[in-house]
Amino acid sequence: MLYTNATIITVNSNRDVFLNGAILVRENLISDIGKSAALIEKYPDEKTNDLAGHIVIPGLISTHMHTAQTLLRGAADDLELVSWLCERIWVLQGNFTPEDGYAAARISIAEMLKTGTTCFLESMFANRYGFDGLCKAVEESGIRGCLGKIVMDIGTYAKDPKWAMHPGLVEDREMSLLGAINMWEKWDKKANDRIRVWFGARTPGGVSEGLYKEMTSLSREKSIPITMHCAEVRADREFFASLSPPQTPMSFCNNVGLLGPSTVLVHMVHLDDSDIAKLAETNTHVAHCPTSNAKLASGICRVPDLLKAGVNVGLGTDGAPCNNTTDLMQEMKLAAIIHKAKSYDPTLVPAETVLEMATINGAKALGLEDSIGSLEVGKKADFVAVDMRRVHLQPYFSPVSAIVYSATGGDVKLVVVDGEVVVEYGKLKTMDEEEIWKEGERRGHEIAARAGLAEKVKGRWPLIA
Repeated sequence: MLYTNATIITVNSNRDVFLNGAILVRENLISDIGKSAALIEKYPDEKTNDLAGHIVIPGLISTHMHTAQTLLRGAADDLELVSWLCERIWVLQGNFTPEDGYAAARISIAEMLKTGTTCFLESMFANRYGFDGLCKAVEESGIRGCLGKIVMDIGTYAKDPKWAMHPGLVEDREMSLLGAINMWEKWDKKANDRIRVWFGARTPGGVSEGLYKEMTSLSREKSIPITMHCAEVRADREFFASLSPPQTPMSFCNNVGLLGPSTVLVHMVHLDDSDIAKLAETNTHVAHCPTSNAKLASGICRVPDLLKAGVNVGLGTDGAPCNNTTDLMQEMKLAAIIHKAKSYDPTLVPAETVLEMATINGAKALGLEDSIGSLEVGKKADFVAVDMRRVHLQPYFSPVSAIVYSATGGDVKLVVVDGEVVVEYGKLKTMDEEEIWKEGERRGHEIAARAGLAEKVKGRWPLIA
């Protein structure tokens, strides 16, 4: 297929933007890219898809996502992180079945695809959710998934007994670490290499130092990447300081072998200068989740300082109960403006930088920059077309600014992953959208009832039937 007449933001090394551009896709690769007139003349026999009035961008890459949590959207609003976890999320997740996990994965993936995310990093999928179902959902849908299977052996937050996990979520070394190895052996590089299996370690305080060291040793031995929440809230910083001897987030991570180019650390709000220097020195990646950090009152990540130090920063939406959407287009806008408000400097995180975070930086974080993250000959055909022929998007002058500051996932009209059209005219091609959302609605309410939280999750104002 030859896709023609679009404005194409390549995010290649030159950051070229083609006006009236075209992309030739053969099998699952980009075979050629350039001006439409030249490619139409060069390939006169190719079937064409006219994308006049559209901006084409690389497929968006979410470096932090909890697919199970989409069934809990809106069930824990207006709470800070620890209360959010202990009073709502862990209780609800502790009542999941594998069938719930599969339904949650499907509705998460459907939303991500429809809003332009073509690859995501699942942070911490628990055994009770059914990891096979998650992989099956990725395989069926056509999306790319880097899937973190939970690794843990301590059932509290920051080793504080009053912050206990629901018993249904607690796993030991055999279930978590060895289970992750089993899933890696079964699923890694399946679905035409669209599935990658990762270690999804719990936050420090939820994993013993011995298990961290065993996991990081296996990570190096088997080339299994690691993702982990870290320094998200002040309680995390206090946990590191309480150790003997006192540590910072990155000194702890360094001591147990977590730092390096195969690790993505998530949130990273409460860092000092030495932490940032250590991240840069070790080429460790950071997943920035501004909406989640703001909504849970966790704080604001020092993204400008991380970028200045040379740390690779990607972008993630986090789960639906702490964001309420998995739309990475909306996440880009907040990522661009939140640092301007805090610093009084509108130049700190410009639109171009944020689009890089959502594309090529995300690909680097996942170790996939040679195949995705930019639109270049030889890379996988993962791209998104945004229909700009709408009143809320016109006029525009900079295509990049239009994508970051004006467009949302609702403006996505075409999504191609691995050369296959998975969204066309805004409609899912690989999944039954109505069946998915109806199943998600039913199961979400069933989980709340099962957990005894059906009344609490309804909000503060009375609902009159």
